[in-house]
Amino acid sequence: MADDIGVRRRIETGELNALNALNPYLQGLYEPVARETTALELPVIGKIPSDLHGAFLRNGPNPAVAPAGMHHWFDGDGMVHAVYFENGRAEYRNRWIRTADYVAERAGQGIGAGGVMLPSARARPDNRRGELVYKDTANTDLVFHNGSLMALWYIAGKPVRVDARTLETLGGESFGGALPRHVSAHGKVDPRTGEFCFFDYSLYEPWMTFGVVSADNRLTNFQKVELPGPRLPHDMGLTGNYIILHDLPVVFTDSGLRNSRWQIRIADQPARFGVVPRNGRGDQVRWFETDSCYIYHVINAWEDGDEVVMTACMMTPNGYPPNPGYGPYAAMVNVLALHAVPVEWRMNLRTGAVTKRQLDDRIGEFPVVNLDMTGVKTRWSYHVSMAPEELQRFDGLYKYDLGTGQAQTWRFSPGVGGSEPAFAPRIGATSEDDGYVIVFTTDPEGKSEVQVLAARDFEAGPIARIPLPVRVPAGFHGTWAPGDLMAAER
Repeated sequence: MADDIGVRRRIETGELNALNALNPYLQGLYEPVARETTALELPVIGKIPSDLHGAFLRNGPNPAVAPAGMHHWFDGDGMVHAVYFENGRAEYRNRWIRTADYVAERAGQGIGAGGVMLPSARARPDNRRGELVYKDTANTDLVFHNGSLMALWYIAGKPVRVDARTLETLGGESFGGALPRHVSAHGKVDPRTGEFCFFDYSLYEPWMTFGVVSADNRLTNFQKVELPGPRLPHDMGLTGNYIILHDLPVVFTDSGLRNSRWQIRIADQPARFGVVPRNGRGDQVRWFETDSCYIYHVINAWEDGDEVVMTACMMTPNGYPPNPGYGPYAAMVNVLALHAVPVEWRMNLRTGAVTKRQLDDRIGEFPVVNLDMTGVKTRWSYHVSMAPEELQRFDGLYKYDLGTGQAQTWRFSPGVGGSEPAFAPRIGATSEDDGYVIVFTTDPEGKSEVQVLAARDFEAGPIARIPLPVRVPAGFHGTWAPGDLMAAER
């Protein structure tokens, strides 16, 4: 990898040291961008629909300073990339998320917190066992709630409010000072009530929590749930009445627990899903035991008579041997080469039974649905497809029928990498898939664009392509912010 011309240049200019020249998540499709950009007049290939109004936003890791030591992709400073659509025009912006840790570090005030691949620091001023150990970047997810975004972190950190139109960081969010601890990535907003439902977990202690925030930003419920041991969940399910918590068999090693190090293993134990009334108590969780598995991302969940239904992408082994060309990063590359298939679980609240149905055997991940259908039965979901190679690259999109497991496919051009898409209902939409699927893509030469697909004519490809003036590195999760709701809150 060090023979790549771009990598050699970055070593010579001091942007990369020899160690990180072996790190694929600092170059190519993943290379961080160095500046914030605003572009108000974007060219368009095709035509942007006039009934597309709002913002497509995506979060991801983007180190503000070149890492000096071992660097994990998950540790980069959060950066939001956004395209705002209105009246057939589009604007682009990108901004770093100015978390408390980001601000302190840029001001030269050491925060005493390491990353996933470095020993965690106990000298951090706000550190207590089970509290923040690693640098809090808010780099993982975005949720649109109460008229603005919340940027969230996968380890469970402090939410950061961001203006959905300008991407200005508005500040840390504690829900009027009532938040007892943290919020993990992948909380959900119920579109019918406006409530934000979330979970949190302790890295090194045997409990997790769940909470509910009202549409007007008041914390209305926060509960602790005791567990058999520390757990590392990544997502949750939400229905009209219930939150679905995950107790999964990926846990810290004994050494990791003793030394507060990110050292994980797969435990010999089943998976459990905890169904609890969203306004209930922690001791009201009803656990459903099923086959051992791990889930990064839930598709959607809903209620069907006596059953609570959850669809999600279930991890499967990728089968890749370690590649010595990545040096000390070989293990990281293998873990990040996600392989998952869509699965449906049904939990019967009357009988206690669990049934499992695999919907398809194609490899995909990063699922999204029409957010207006969160918590109710959906037919359609949109996933990235995974290129058949060891380094994670999203080479296209699937549109799944969750009833039949059939999928429509749109493949990007050869070598192009995409990101998690978003579904944008068109103005006046009359059905679940009446709208557009929007995605960032980047080609091997570093040219990025936004593709807009008509969801009902998915395999026809983009109806609009919008070349961007800067590269958008591969990243994590995003959302759609409706233009009328943004305007109503400004």
